[in-house]
Amino acid sequence: MFKPLSIFLALRYVRSRHGNGFSSFISASSTLGIALGTLVLIVALSAMNGFERELAQKLLSIVPHAELISVDKPIQNWPDSIKKIQRNPEIISAAPVINLTGMMQYKTQLKALEIRGVEPNLETQVSDIDDYIIAGSWQALITNDSQQEKLGIVIGAGIAQKLGVTLGDSVQLLLPSTNHSSPQKNNQNIFSAPLTRHVKIVGIFKFGGTIDETLAYISLTQAAQIKGYQPGETQGIRLKLNEVFSAPQVVREVAYHFNHYVYIMDWTRTQGHLFNDIQLVRMVMFVVLVLVIAVASFNIVSTLIMAVNEKKGDIAILKTMGAPAKIIMLTFIFQGLVNGILGSVIGGVLGVLLAANLAEITLFIEKSLSMKVLSADVYFIDHIPSELNMIDVYITVATALIMSLLATIYPAWRATKIEPAQVLGQL
Repeated sequence: MFKPLSIFLALRYVRSRHGNGFSSFISASSTLGIALGTLVLIVALSAMNGFERELAQKLLSIVPHAELISVDKPIQNWPDSIKKIQRNPEIISAAPVINLTGMMQYKTQLKALEIRGVEPNLETQVSDIDDYIIAGSWQALITNDSQQEKLGIVIGAGIAQKLGVTLGDSVQLLLPSTNHSSPQKNNQNIFSAPLTRHVKIVGIFKFGGTIDETLAYISLTQAAQIKGYQPGETQGIRLKLNEVFSAPQVVREVAYHFNHYVYIMDWTRTQGHLFNDIQLVRMVMFVVLVLVIAVASFNIVSTLIMAVNEKKGDIAILKTMGAPAKIIMLTFIFQGLVNGILGSVIGGVLGVLLAANLAEITLFIEKSLSMKVLSADVYFIDHIPSELNMIDVYITVATALIMSLLATIYPAWRATKIEPAQVLGQL
């Protein structure tokens, strides 16, 4: 049964401990260690949640959730195919795409890039590219296509910086030849001359990371002409899903009912390493910081062992008065748990406050030190994201309390083994 006497004695011993300088120092260090470990673990898990959110919301706003890419022959009558695909409740929207690779030349500068031929109106339903346009207009692809003017192109800011081009400049695209005629007369390797297209820059987008340096968009009609496709034909279909983390399963189900031989692609193949890195860092940080909490918790062992040695006389008197071993053991368990409770509560409260304001704190530090923690030129974000998940807080605090409890068991058990006759005989 629960005995209030145990709590009464434990609190008395905690208050009396402040008179002993060394015991107070060991006790305070264990409380501080638990609080710091709890605080840092909550902040680290919140940061990992923030990176995971940014991965799902920002990076995958341009990177396709999934794609069905034709193996050999182009997909026929893509509007009907898209209507059939969108019957799947997991699919939000779908859009055609033609993927090209080539070089962009401006004066003496060359830049390799990936070109996507897209239907501009449908593309905005599967991608948020329109939100990142910093010069020109995404809709210029539609106008350019309908008027059959010089081929228009929307490029990343990194490409524009590399080539030194601006909105309205004319550049040249060098594309692989689509001539697949079989070789004749001999088996010598003959390299076909590349296709050349003069294009006009009608838009520039800035997303961040390597995407700005490698990606460009043209209209689907122009891309189909380059590939030699007939009207209504496309190379692939892009999918936007309700749940991005279920992309591998959903796209396989869609491909199974698709009446065309296609390659199955999803974001976990192209960008999955980022998600795996986040999970790996989360696991490593959790293990390391739990070990920090464990080390701090084991300071409770030292504190309680000293407390037991100091209170041998009290323990012997309690035993002679008929106090059962359970009360003595619970007394020292509660005394040790005070450190764990204080440390976990203080660390938990400070961790929640810090995690909830991590972005603002990081921004203040960056401005104060005139430095940048994350560079948008390297990463797809330029700030430290944070998303506080109370489940992580509960797990962290519970872990700290459990370790504190485990650390109190052995010293409390040793207290019950003290023999009153031996102790009282020495007094």
